[in-house]
This record gives sequence, structure tokens and C-alpha cells, in this order.
Amino acid sequence: MEDNVFVNKVHASGIVTVDLMDYAPLEEVVSLDIREFLFMGLIIREKEFKDAIGAYDWEALRHKAVAVCCSEDTIIPTWVYFMIADRLYGIASRVDYRPAAEVVDLLWRTNIQKADFTYLAGKKAVVKANPKIAPDIFMTAVDSLRPFVATLMYGEAGMPKVIYKR
Repeated sequence: MEDNVFVNKVHASGIVTVDLMDYAPLEEVVSLDIREFLFMGLIIREKEFKDAIGAYDWEALRHKAVAVCCSEDTIIPTWVYFMIADRLYGIASRVDYRPAAEVVDLLWRTNIQKADFTYLAGKKAVVKANPKIAPDIFMTAVDSLRPFVATLMYGEAGMPKVIYKR
């Protein structure tokens, strides 16, 4: 009787899978719309602005990344951003003036850039395909992985697309 032994060719190939979802930011990113602090929803008046930010519950933003924006088409003096950043100092994990999706993207790229990929030195690595991940995240992964890997691939370990080979 002949033994039918199945060999896992993917495992035998030595390919290591890198899932970029593992580097997605864990902290919550929230939007803070300056419109909430505008006088009559239209303009910044210093006294009313200071009263409004004094009454705001800044603690609700503790340990969150805050994406500051203004949904109203109005002129916002630069000192407003200073005051908001000052109120969030020591409360928010990060403050940025850009859309929340861009802050998520920025945090994600930072996580990849700070990751220790030395364990991939001289190995074959495949970055797992995922349509939910923006192209710039994949591009950041190339910058972070290429110095270490012998072969960089994209897709799935069973049928990867070779991107770089030393």
C-alpha cells in the first residue's frame, strides 16, 4: 500500500506572509468640526469662540486621534487652530488638520514605518492582497520591507506576483 503524503508547497517554499491589516491603527480617529464653535454658524467672534471651547467636553476626545476640519466655508484665523490644539494637548493622542480618513492613513503608514521587519532578513515575503487597503499603504510597505527581504511579492502565498528579487 502506497502512502499518500500531501506536501504543503506554500509552507515548504519558505514564503512569509505579511498582512498589512496587522499594522492598521488601533486608536480611534474622530473629526472635530470647527463649525461647532462659529458664531451663528458663520464666523469666528473671539468672545463667543472662547466661551464655546470653554464649554466643550474635551475629555470625550481623550486618547483619540482628532482630525480637525471646518465644514463651513468661512475664514478661520490661525489663532483658532492654536487654541484648539492647546485644548487637545495632553488629551488627544494626535491632532491634525486634515480629513479623518487621511489621519487613519497617516497613522497606518507610521505604524508600518516603525515596524521591525528584521525577522524577514534574507527571506521571501509576500504582502497579502487586500482591496480595502489604500495604494499608499502598499507603497509604504515596499519602502519598509525591501531593505530586508530577498524576494518581495504581492498577492497570496500560493500565487504571488514577484515585485523584487535580490
